[in-house]
Amino acid sequence: MTAAAQKNNRTALTMALVALGFLALAFASVPLYRAFCQLTGFDGTPLRAEKAPGAVAGSIGVRFDANVDQKLPWRFEPVQNQVRIAPGERTTIYYEAKNLSARPITGQAVWNVTPDTVGQYFNKIQCFCFTEQTLQPGESVKMPVVFYVDPKLRQDDGTKAIDEITLSYTFYKVESSGTGR
Repeated sequence: MTAAAQKNNRTALTMALVALGFLALAFASVPLYRAFCQLTGFDGTPLRAEKAPGAVAGSIGVRFDANVDQKLPWRFEPVQNQVRIAPGERTTIYYEAKNLSARPITGQAVWNVTPDTVGQYFNKIQCFCFTEQTLQPGESVKMPVVFYVDPKLRQDDGTKAIDEITLSYTFYKVESSGTGR
């Protein structure tokens, strides 16, 4: 093999490795972005917490929103539409879901907090959105969300004037591979 052919083979191999690297990056980008948002609260993603720090003076309103993708035959709604809480206060609210179909169906909720700037201060301790939910035909369940709003929200110049936060969920059908769900 000539030197030119070896150089061409090396160049082709390098380009193939670069292409594979970009392909791997494309597949990894969504889970990496999701992990980044959950870690930092970026883009309105609430943070996960172990416990609330305790209430401080003042209050903030939290409004609850519920949506269902059209492929999922469920009814899904908050039990209460809004609450006023003290920053740092551990709060439990409930959403209710009902399977309107004649077969078991699994769904999973994705969430968002608006305004986006408060995502880093909205902490969930317990949430149905952390796992897939399977409902039997006609089954109705109440699902808790335990959360707190970090008191640091009132110290941040970009968020201290915010008086209402919206916690929004959308349930999507979990597509299974042959499990009958």
